[in-house]
Amino acid sequence: MLPMKLVAGDFSPVVEVMVCGGANGGAFLQAAVGGFMPASRTCGRIKITDPNPKWVMEDMPLGRVMPDMLLLPTGDVILLNGASKGTAGWESAIDPVLNPILYETGQPDVNKRFSVLNPTSIPRMYHSSATLLPDGRILVGGSNPHIRYNFTGVKYPTELSLEAFMPPYLSPHHSHLRPSNTTLEGPVSYGQKFSVTFTLGVSQDTKEVMVTMIAPSFTTHSFAMNQRLLILDIVEIQQLSSFTQKITVYTPPSRNIAPPGYYMVFVVHKGVPGHSIWVKMQ
Repeated sequence: MLPMKLVAGDFSPVVEVMVCGGANGGAFLQAAVGGFMPASRTCGRIKITDPNPKWVMEDMPLGRVMPDMLLLPTGDVILLNGASKGTAGWESAIDPVLNPILYETGQPDVNKRFSVLNPTSIPRMYHSSATLLPDGRILVGGSNPHIRYNFTGVKYPTELSLEAFMPPYLSPHHSHLRPSNTTLEGPVSYGQKFSVTFTLGVSQDTKEVMVTMIAPSFTTHSFAMNQRLLILDIVEIQQLSSFTQKITVYTPPSRNIAPPGYYMVFVVHKGVPGHSIWVKMQ
């Protein structure tokens, strides 16, 4: 599910789903006899709240089976891990895809939505995983395409290591844009308001600030369950000092839109998120 942009009092926001990659028809049977078909390069988006929903298709730069797709604090999507040939299953894929792909959900030009990011050196295939950290990094780990742990004598050994991937917004070149010293005021309950105070390294235009809430995912088998990103409706932004701002937002209106539980709240300035604050919706 792509980010939901909330408006105060609206209990029926637009809900859009995106599905990317995967195995082509017949890939499982082919892999069983040693043939590995190229993975799909397609992505499909569909607004399931439309009266007559229709798929809108796009192509990724790289085909990928077993991808891990995560929502970023900016509202964009990152795809990591997986392979370019075969299917999910024991010994059923080859040619790992080492480069993450960034998908900019709000980019109006469909030819500019995808970008290929710096690669890892570690194949992450079947039974790999990824999750978003509170500071905006992506924790990536695992990989075991074998029925048992197998560390030697195979092309893709069992992998128990962890890596932290830093998306482009964590580049040192953007440090002057990054919100810091973030604090939260007021209770976080349904249909109410709360305020977040934060500091910018230099005086900036706060028109390009947003607040997002992200439910953490439970990721397994290329499926990030529970993840959800909400773009909160802004009430006002106050300039407290030359470098300190206070932004007040509406909370989600109902449990249907934001199920009870823990969320990370990010302040995002010009596409650069600060460190999140954990809140509990109840």
